[in-house]
Amino acid sequence: MRCPQCSARDTRVVDSRDLDDAATIRRRRECPGCGSRFTTYERVEAARLVVVKRDGIRQEFDRDKLASGLSKALTRRPVPDDAAERAADAIEAELRASGQSEIPSSVVGSLAMERLRAIDHIAYIRFASVYQSFEDLEDLKREVDSLFAEGGSVKKGKRER
Repeated sequence: MRCPQCSARDTRVVDSRDLDDAATIRRRRECPGCGSRFTTYERVEAARLVVVKRDGIRQEFDRDKLASGLSKALTRRPVPDDAAERAADAIEAELRASGQSEIPSSVVGSLAMERLRAIDHIAYIRFASVYQSFEDLEDLKREVDSLFAEGGSVKKGKRER
């Protein structure tokens, strides 16, 4: 690993730790040339996943883009701060476990909706209204009614702000 300060080629590892259930290794390194210390992260590079859009265009799967979309849906909802990241990790793991290198975008969207439905119903409705392009209020009402049919609850009293 090259030193970011002096570009020396041989740096030594001072400390290593597993992160994210051993999926990532954090290494503290030191440059013998200039003495600077820096951190690197090592992660297994998995096979590439390609998402096939509705119009046939193929794009490399972007986990950060997925996490961002989930995060937007979960904005200002009473969920843990890392809920979007964990959901994106779970979706990516499920896609990789499928063994397919090309995944239709509809599969990614469906998995995202399933995760949001389990995390928070309001976030799910937010995401679904964009993803499914509800045409009118009737479509939205049908989706909300299906949540109630599954056992969704209505909170009574003042809304918290």
